[in-house]
Amino acid sequence: MVTITRLLGFICCITLTGSACAQQPNIPLSGSNQSYEFQLVTKGVDIPWGMAWLNEKDILVTDRKGELRIISNGKLLSERIEGLPELRAEGQGGLLDVTVDPNYAQNNLIYFSYSGLEGEGEGAHTSVMRAKLQGFKLTEQTVIFDGGPNSTKGQHYGSRLAFDNQGYLYISSGDRANRDVNPQRLDRDAGKIHRINSDGSIPQDNPFVAQKEANPSIYSYGHRNPQGMAKHPVTGDIWTHEHGPKGGDEINIIQSGANYGWPVICYGVNYSGTSFTDLTEKEGMQQPIWYWVPSIAPSGMTFVTSDVYPDWKGKVIVGSLKFAYLVALELDGNKVLSQETLFPGIGRVRNVKQGDDGYIYVATDGSGIFKIVPSK
Repeated sequence: MVTITRLLGFICCITLTGSACAQQPNIPLSGSNQSYEFQLVTKGVDIPWGMAWLNEKDILVTDRKGELRIISNGKLLSERIEGLPELRAEGQGGLLDVTVDPNYAQNNLIYFSYSGLEGEGEGAHTSVMRAKLQGFKLTEQTVIFDGGPNSTKGQHYGSRLAFDNQGYLYISSGDRANRDVNPQRLDRDAGKIHRINSDGSIPQDNPFVAQKEANPSIYSYGHRNPQGMAKHPVTGDIWTHEHGPKGGDEINIIQSGANYGWPVICYGVNYSGTSFTDLTEKEGMQQPIWYWVPSIAPSGMTFVTSDVYPDWKGKVIVGSLKFAYLVALELDGNKVLSQETLFPGIGRVRNVKQGDDGYIYVATDGSGIFKIVPSK
């Protein structure tokens, strides 16, 4: 258990005009002296990529190596869920995100993404399956999205899932480590946000349905590797964040038909430190509402709506793989005003979500899944 009464660490902030400012000590999110306990829920999941609540007591969690598990009343059940598809658990691939149908209580439908082999060509790509969860078995499995073409590269599957208020399913697909081809081509699924109906069919108002050479599931393009996605609790908009290269991690609000610029515009450079573009903005390409330099390697994203955290309510929380902490972003509408580091040193954060019980859960690589609770 870690108890925090004062939030420490450093932040690299960005002004509203986008220019970077120097590191400076954190300031508490409010004047409150409320302390929080970082409580271990369970170990036993190596890389807990996705979390979804079946109800207030039962959590579905994916292990990237290819296991779907249930945490019930804070205990990781030993039985694995059967019926998963064949997948390629190599590199950054494996069993990835999971979400439940908006009407799960009536239909028992779940959706999960994975590095699937269904697409054309050798290798794998981001796929999504819908299935009914019956006890510890998946039934009526249907592949509702199979990205293509496949690639033998092991990076950049993206692969977050979220439903909007109209019941459309959004899918993030990374560029599959082929930035020069995939993100800007509308006949390629990689480097995109896709929008489909829950049965896999295509909404007729998707932006590229009438464009002959475009894949009709594409909703936005020019993305690198989006590993955070959440629905704004007030506006209903889909927000994402994505990994930049060395610098240039971004937060974006997804708009129909919009081009988010990768790799034509970027606030980062190659991992070697060399430049691949001189542009940070270009007409017809969206600017991020926030970006990080240096990169924090963001993963997981949740809006805080719970009364459990009065000091954090209305903020968005993002996990950092690189620096092993959480980042709390203060918002004014669609603007990010500032950020603050929370719980430095907690481990590589793979996912962060507010659960149906109102508590924030944090999944870390190798260290376990934790719950943040106010101290008494």
